[in-house]
Amino acid sequence: MPEIEEWILEGRVDCGFLRLPAQPELETIFLEQDNLLAIIPENHILADCKKFPIEALCNGPFLLLEKGAKAEVSEIFEKYGLTPKVHFTTWDDYAIMSIVECGLGISILPHLILKRVPYRIIAKELDVPAYRNIGLAFKSKKTASIAVKRFIDYLQYR
Repeated sequence: MPEIEEWILEGRVDCGFLRLPAQPELETIFLEQDNLLAIIPENHILADCKKFPIEALCNGPFLLLEKGAKAEVSEIFEKYGLTPKVHFTTWDDYAIMSIVECGLGISILPHLILKRVPYRIIAKELDVPAYRNIGLAFKSKKTASIAVKRFIDYLQYR
């Protein structure tokens, strides 16, 4: 079970942002669909392509972002029957961006992580649908704290 879901269920936190779907014991509110993008160095042979072919992710060293639970990226590869040459696995998206910038591999990262990054990398949309759904999770709206209830009310105005 992902750690944020565990924290909510244990009562350590009142709510949390996470990838949907969540554990069935939690209530959730869908917030946003976040595209997953291929991350390549600026001098990559496919830097000028309109959409990055998913099969090309298997042509060289691949850097896998994995944060506890099964990664969205792994699910994409399974869905299309592909096996990347994973050379490095980490939970640190900044480490992946740095390694890609150095030309030591390519990866897939969520669009929201890639906003305002200082790295000299290129983000390309994949030629297949690839995204994650992000939501807010909590134990119960009925028993939520006043602060969480106000935050949930505020979400409609964002």
